[in-house]
Amino acid sequence: MKKVLIVVASVVLVTILASCAYANVYVFKKENLITLDKPEAGGGVGVLYGKYSFTRDMPPMENPAREVGWLTLKPGDSVGFHKHEVNEDIYIFVSGTGVYTDNDGVEYNVGPGDITIARLNTSHAIKNTGNEDLVFLGIIAGKTP
Repeated sequence: MKKVLIVVASVVLVTILASCAYANVYVFKKENLITLDKPEAGGGVGVLYGKYSFTRDMPPMENPAREVGWLTLKPGDSVGFHKHEVNEDIYIFVSGTGVYTDNDGVEYNVGPGDITIARLNTSHAIKNTGNEDLVFLGIIAGKTP
């Protein structure tokens, strides 16, 4: 199941990157990813650990793919409830379990194979409720720095 999820995540990543001409780079090797850890992300608890192909301040404004990264939340850690006023945020869950809170405050149990999207002008949050790392692919899309 994990291999299938990685393949699906890779296909999604390649599709998104095909629209991103950031420095004419289309392959981002694991060993070259940018480490960017975000303490108390979105007002949450703990650290959102990230390994990014690029961050939202790097691509030209005309490219819709703003940020793509492998993200990890340790057990009990969270990204707080926050609003996306100028972009959208997609999560593709690879391993672990958590609770995703949507714009209306409705909570959903999420795990491997699940996908969530916070659309423009909506809010969301995610918390690792399991006993292992919650690993997911995070994609920011929109015309925002």
